[in-house]
Amino acid sequence: MLVVFALILLALVLFATEWFPIDVTAILMMVLLMVLEPWTQISPQEGISGFANPATITVLAMLILSTGINRTGIVQLIGRKMAAFAGTSRRKQLAATVGVTGPVSGFINNTPVVAILVPVISDLAHEGETSPSKLLMPLSFASMLGGTLTLIGTSTNILASDIAAQLGAESPELGLSAFGMFEFTKLGVIVFAVGALYLMTVGVRLIPERIPADEDLVEEYALQAYLADVVVPANSSFTGQTVEEAFGDDDLDIDALQLVRYGERFDEPLARKEIHENDTLRLRTNRDTLERIVDAEGLTFAGGPQNEEDLHSDEEEPVLVEVVVPSGSFLVGETLASSTFRQRYDANVLAFRSRGEVVRDRFEDIRIRVGDTLLVQAPPDSLTRLVQNEDFIVAHEFDDVNYRTEKIPFAVAIIAGVVALPALNVLPIVVSALAGVVAMVFTGVLEPNELYSSVEWNVIFLLAGVIPLGIALQQTGAAALLGTAVASTAAFLPALGVLWVFYLATGLLTSVISNNASVVLMIPVAANAAQSIGANAFAFVLAVTFAASTAFMTPVGYQTNLFVYGPGGYTFSDFLRVGAPLQLLLSFVTVLGIAFFWGVGA
Repeated sequence: MLVVFALILLALVLFATEWFPIDVTAILMMVLLMVLEPWTQISPQEGISGFANPATITVLAMLILSTGINRTGIVQLIGRKMAAFAGTSRRKQLAATVGVTGPVSGFINNTPVVAILVPVISDLAHEGETSPSKLLMPLSFASMLGGTLTLIGTSTNILASDIAAQLGAESPELGLSAFGMFEFTKLGVIVFAVGALYLMTVGVRLIPERIPADEDLVEEYALQAYLADVVVPANSSFTGQTVEEAFGDDDLDIDALQLVRYGERFDEPLARKEIHENDTLRLRTNRDTLERIVDAEGLTFAGGPQNEEDLHSDEEEPVLVEVVVPSGSFLVGETLASSTFRQRYDANVLAFRSRGEVVRDRFEDIRIRVGDTLLVQAPPDSLTRLVQNEDFIVAHEFDDVNYRTEKIPFAVAIIAGVVALPALNVLPIVVSALAGVVAMVFTGVLEPNELYSSVEWNVIFLLAGVIPLGIALQQTGAAALLGTAVASTAAFLPALGVLWVFYLATGLLTSVISNNASVVLMIPVAANAAQSIGANAFAFVLAVTFAASTAFMTPVGYQTNLFVYGPGGYTFSDFLRVGAPLQLLLSFVTVLGIAFFWGVGA
């Protein structure tokens, strides 16, 4: 037990600090559990069992199905109708955001739903003259609330269901089994309704306008002082050199964004473009560096872009957009320099936002994390490639993206079948989901080569890595020990109070580590605690599941929060200000709802 506790403590530290990507930490735990088999009681077969676990396979299939829905453009279509309904009314915009996102997230995994809707909601805000920060946090929160509506709303529910089934098989006296498709929908509807009401009334007042409604990206990132147009004189050493030769020195931290010669503009790729006398160069650099090269080379200023329109004045000009880095992107763990992002996409990164902090110079060597936002300037064809690439979330909608709209009926019918078959006890959810994947390929909703790019492999490796940790908790008796310790609070708390303690503990834990890791660690403990005090184990498992699915207090507690962190211009404290009251409110609503519908016992 001591060895397992030590490994759990190590996992918590690594999850919270993000020293390694969370999937790498999970695999490290899996390896350590197998290496330390004499103490952890985890054999190699049990150590790798997470890869064949029904929850892992179900989540994998649901991610592919969500991509199929995305390829048809149906969510974007709903988003456009939502924008038409909302207009410039902030109340309607917020109601549409919450009202659409929640129900959709109940049937499509909520993480891809937010990834799809970030550009839709960002454009809705700008066109409706509303600060994006007023809508993007509610988008994320509504997706989490919607994820509690059905078994397939979030990977957390699927994993919790599988853990409950395993515990029920090992200890029949607990009375646990896998969740039904709509087993907790009645509670989910109440949680969603209360959460939506909070966001529409209290929450919207607590969210600050981090980005003024009429502010463009140049102003938002305060780039005016970092962009300048300079004219190259005849006596400059730059004359005759290529752009790469003139500005390729990493110590200079200068990006050449555009070259203008006799009224003709040249954009990416500029590296091999030779600089001539009287060329005008648009540069991104800091003031000190700019003044130094201007003095050394005799360059003269020709003004510079003051706003977004100045950066792209017509359709042929490069486009300026924010690009969010989702989990599973090849950029995660890389730097801009090591990833060769500029060369791959003929795109310049003008600024970099990580965990709320904007960096405008010397960001080439900063290691990129999930949720980081890049301010990118690129030609339209490069932007199209970025939009169509699963490695990026481009926070702006583009009309020239081709969706398979003719496949919408097939996609809707397939999702309906995936939901209905397990609900009617015809097929297990894992079989139904895999059958749905095959059906999407056969009907042309997805191409065969899109199956592998549809999967967020870091999520799959995270699940596979943390599942053995839950097995070790059970087999070594560590879960029973912790459960008994928490159950001792029943001496001065009723069973309902102990249930509330588990909800709060899971919520706090999920705020610093992965939601999936939280349910793996907490469900065995909760089930043992319930058994110790003679309470309803299902009630305790459900409280943990709901608490892990609704992590509002920090941007790192849930992936969807990271997706909106950069485009919303939020700070860490914004999530605490808006999320903590909501989390506390839902703790009472959820616990009382569980007691009302299923009873707590004892």
